[in-house]
Amino acid sequence: MRVAVFSTKPYDKRFLAAANAEAGHDLVFLEPRLSADTAPLAAGCDAVCAFVNDDLSAPVLETLAGGGVRLVALRSAGFNHVDLATARRLGLTVTRVPGYSPHAVAEHCAGLILALNRKIHRAYNRVREHNFALNGLLGFDLHGRTVGVVGTGKIGVRFIRIMAGFGCRVLAADPYPSDEAVAAGASYVPLPTLLAESDIVTLHCPLTPDTHHLIDEERIAQMRDGVMLINTSRGALVDTAAVIRGLKSGKIGYLGLDVYEEEADLFFEDLSDQMLRDDLFSRLVTFPNVLITGHQAFFTEEALHNIATTTVGSLTAYEREGTPADIQPDALVH
Repeated sequence: MRVAVFSTKPYDKRFLAAANAEAGHDLVFLEPRLSADTAPLAAGCDAVCAFVNDDLSAPVLETLAGGGVRLVALRSAGFNHVDLATARRLGLTVTRVPGYSPHAVAEHCAGLILALNRKIHRAYNRVREHNFALNGLLGFDLHGRTVGVVGTGKIGVRFIRIMAGFGCRVLAADPYPSDEAVAAGASYVPLPTLLAESDIVTLHCPLTPDTHHLIDEERIAQMRDGVMLINTSRGALVDTAAVIRGLKSGKIGYLGLDVYEEEADLFFEDLSDQMLRDDLFSRLVTFPNVLITGHQAFFTEEALHNIATTTVGSLTAYEREGTPADIQPDALVH
């Protein structure tokens, strides 16, 4: 198959090329993000391979289908950026990578917690300036603290195990309780109870119409004073303006983000020589108790290998059968 790979970075090319060595697909690596302006670049291709911040809205999908594309292979787990109704209408098959490495994201979440708690990022900068004072670096023991986990899929369960290993009390909230989460050490409670009792709240749920701005003014008001809030899932789970107000009031004592609701124009790019035009993001980075990483929680050798092999496997299955019959059911977007 001829495949247009959008949003290509050097590491994407490295891992996809290795996974494709035997499959033999014609991968056309394109640096630009997929958008209405760049969609014509896929003309003549059988498939496109897209990432989390690519635009797969109705106009883009219509352009792709008009140019001969039949398959959209997402190299991500989330698919909230795809207009599925339009894809179905156009006869486009959409696949994803549902479980590339839940360990990677769960471990990064734990890293954000440890760095924020013990002010590791601030201590690093101090020591580089030969400032060895400890004032302002006081943390707390994780042991015995209550951690609230919102969303108990594969990542959530692995994160529960990590926190249980620290000796934390773990509360969980999810519309679909998991026996695996309970076995890992979590107790399910209603979301308001979780928010009221947790010292640390972490988000591990998908972005849907029901979860958009799940953490808003009202939910923040239900949290403990000085709560630590972590989001490594999808940026729009959090109302950024409400969180900034929570930081200013002291209601939120620590904030760790690997995602941001308007990240499409920021993340995965080097903007160090430019003025940021996003006022909310610029405000966030001024707080000393905020730590932001640029959507890198997934970024491990194992995860990139799994993303590439699953994506190429989906391409091969579709090419051989002409249908998604041989593609793993949980890799399909219905």
